[in-house]
Amino acid sequence: MAIWNIETPIEDRFRKKLCAGDSVSLSGVIYTARDAAHKRLIEALKHGDSLPFDIRGQTIYYMGPTPARPGHVIGSCGPTTSGRMDAFTPALLAAGLSAMIGKGERSAEVKETIKKQRAVYFITYGGAGALLAKTVRKADIIACPELGAEAIMRLEVEDFPVIVANDMHGGDLFEQQLARYRRK
Repeated sequence: MAIWNIETPIEDRFRKKLCAGDSVSLSGVIYTARDAAHKRLIEALKHGDSLPFDIRGQTIYYMGPTPARPGHVIGSCGPTTSGRMDAFTPALLAAGLSAMIGKGERSAEVKETIKKQRAVYFITYGGAGALLAKTVRKADIIACPELGAEAIMRLEVEDFPVIVANDMHGGDLFEQQLARYRRK
């Protein structure tokens, strides 16, 4: 397992090298979107409308922020369960999304689409939202402010810690770990 420091958007040449289980430190811009925002993104794609950001090559973090305390950029910003976005993910990957961050396993369809679209799915540390917030340098709502915590945000992060869960080669960290414990 490798340890990577990668700038976003993540270039294809780096995504090719990533393998399930690799630790990655992301720096650059990532976008946030949860269930309600995903529905709106999919509706925009269906109607041929433009999205609030150019999705090609970007990373979406499935995150639920809390309000920022005075003097802080963002409140706690831990991951939410990725499986809730599985119905929307294939269309977003087909539109050019290249990476996702969340927690938990993905469906078989999403894992196949990750391979087909040469994308990557990262997981990050659930229960560590306050620590993850320390990596956020700037946070701006860019769309759907009426959704509150589910608004689409643009985050600038530095050394945001993630682990490759599903790579473009079909590697699956969850399956690897289950197999490892079955052998013991």
